[in-house]
Amino acid sequence: MHNSEKKAAIKSFSPNPPKILSGAGYFLKGFELIRLKGIRRFVFIPLTINLILFSIAFYFMFMQLDHYMSMLDNWLWDGVKWLTTLIWPFLVVTELVLFSFLFSTIANWIAAPFNGLLSEKMERLLTGQQIASGSSLDIIKDIPRTLHREWRKLVYYLPRAIGFFILMLILPVIGQVIWFLFTAWMMAIQYKDYPFDNHKVSFDEMRRQLKNHQGTSYSFGISVAIFSMIPLINLIVMPVAICGATALWVDKYKAQYND
Repeated sequence: MHNSEKKAAIKSFSPNPPKILSGAGYFLKGFELIRLKGIRRFVFIPLTINLILFSIAFYFMFMQLDHYMSMLDNWLWDGVKWLTTLIWPFLVVTELVLFSFLFSTIANWIAAPFNGLLSEKMERLLTGQQIASGSSLDIIKDIPRTLHREWRKLVYYLPRAIGFFILMLILPVIGQVIWFLFTAWMMAIQYKDYPFDNHKVSFDEMRRQLKNHQGTSYSFGISVAIFSMIPLINLIVMPVAICGATALWVDKYKAQYND
C-alpha cells in the first residue's frame, strides 16, 4: 500500500475523526474501504463466493416467481384476474427479502474463514498496524473456530426465523415488515460479529453490545438488507459490510476489549 493511501485510511479513524453517526454511514464507508490497496486481495474470495451464489439465487428466484404467478393466474377466475397485478409487487418484495437473506447466510457459511481474515486485516489497517500478506495456514487454523461461530448464529437464527416466517404468511404487510426488521437485525449480527469473534468475544456478549447500540445496529442491518436486494450491487455487499462493520468496531467497541 502506498504511504499516502495508508495515512488517509488511518486518518479517517484517528482519535478525532469526523464522526460517523449511523450504522448506515459505516456500511457506506465500506464501499470506500474495499478499494484500499493492501485490502483488495483479501476481498477477492468473499467477493467471488458472493458473485456465484447471488447469481444462482436470482436465477432461481425469477424462475420460481414466474411459476407461482402462472399458478395464481390459473387459480383465479376471470372476474378477479386483475388481482395478479396487485399481488405481483408483494411477491417480488417477499422473494427478494427471503432469497437475499437465505443466500447471504449460505455465502457467509462458505466464506466465514475468509471473512474473518478480511476483518482482521481491515482492523490492522485502520489502527495503523502492518498488514501481513496472509497465508493459507492463517485461514486453515481459523476454520474450526469460525464454523463453530457460524453454527452458534444458526442456532440463534432458526427458531426465530420459523416463527417470524409463519407470522409473515398469516399477517400480510405487517408480517413482511416484521420479517424485514428481523432480517436487518440478523444482518447486523452476521457482519458485526466478525471483529468480535476475532477478539474472542463471546456470542452472547456480542449480542449484548449490539442491543446496547440498537439504533446503530438496526441502521447498519437495514442498509445491508436493502443493498442485498439490489441486483449487481448485492454482489459486493459481503466484503463492503465486513469492512464497514470492522470500522464500526474500531470506533465504538474496540476500546472495551483490548487484547
